[in-house]
Amino acid sequence: MSGKKIGVAIIGSGIFVKEEHLPAVQASEDLELKAIYSRSLKSAKAVAATLSNIDLYSEDSDQSYQDLLSRDDVQAVIIALPIMNQPEFIRKALEKGKHVLAEKPLAKDVATGRELVEWYRGSVDTEKVTFGIAEQFRYLNAFIYGAEQARAFGKVIGFRHRLSGNVPPDMKYLQTEWRKKPEHQGGFLLDGGVHFIAGMRMLLGSEVQVAKVSAFTTQLQSHLPPVDTVDATFLLANGATGNFSVSFGTTFTGADWAVACEKGSVSVDGTKVTVKPLGGEEKVVDKPDELGGVKQEVFAWAKSLVSGKQEAKQRPEEALADLEILEAMLRSGESGGQPVELKLQT
Repeated sequence: MSGKKIGVAIIGSGIFVKEEHLPAVQASEDLELKAIYSRSLKSAKAVAATLSNIDLYSEDSDQSYQDLLSRDDVQAVIIALPIMNQPEFIRKALEKGKHVLAEKPLAKDVATGRELVEWYRGSVDTEKVTFGIAEQFRYLNAFIYGAEQARAFGKVIGFRHRLSGNVPPDMKYLQTEWRKKPEHQGGFLLDGGVHFIAGMRMLLGSEVQVAKVSAFTTQLQSHLPPVDTVDATFLLANGATGNFSVSFGTTFTGADWAVACEKGSVSVDGTKVTVKPLGGEEKVVDKPDELGGVKQEVFAWAKSLVSGKQEAKQRPEEALADLEILEAMLRSGESGGQPVELKLQT
């Protein structure tokens, strides 16, 4: 693809579409928004309220999702739907030869996600049609810089991640019915937790694999079913260990990621990156995100469509690895902390 802009449709009408995906598409020099799909025409109209010359599709109108996918001037779609619905919409788009960028997580569980990825690799011409999963943490400057610094310090010998907060009942994302009464495992821990696993995996580096996970999970807040807190210990394939602690229902506050290597350590706290060489002077660097992670990932996706080479950070296998770790923590929590061995990461 070269020359004219790539025709794209947005599939979904939720908060994230309105606040993140739509502005990102509008700001992209490579994309042209052609259509919006939602389950209801009313919600599609709400997204398109300030737009002109955008076609709307919905299940309660005479223009369906299949009709949208039949358009030759729509070469790609961004899919941001409830977790349980996404795989079906992803498959249909890929079958019609549309490039796909779908919101994380990859699927409700590893089995569904693995089946989807294997189907894609085996049934779709991946040289012509690409399937990517959007994970903005892989585009945040603090994690990119922190990962670069950590690689210079050699072998990973330990890590820790802590995120603590309290999601109130009136939080805007919790007003969606599928989040209030989740049919997917882990509730908010799946929906939000994969972000933090992605950040952790970036700092650890692609050569470092998680071998086993032992975790305890609990539900501290009644409006965050089925669990809202996990405290886990990880065993890495190289023999090192680390801790992963996330709670959406506590009165603790704060977040940090840190990795220890043989020659020094790196930690990330918001946009601040602390780099401390072994026996050397600590350096704190601010790495803000002027565009925000979503714009960066959408721009990167668009550039990959233009170049014809898929963006490595968006490969569905990366999202599957995030999902496997999250699911292992949940399974271990359900079994009273029994270690769970990870199988997909190689």
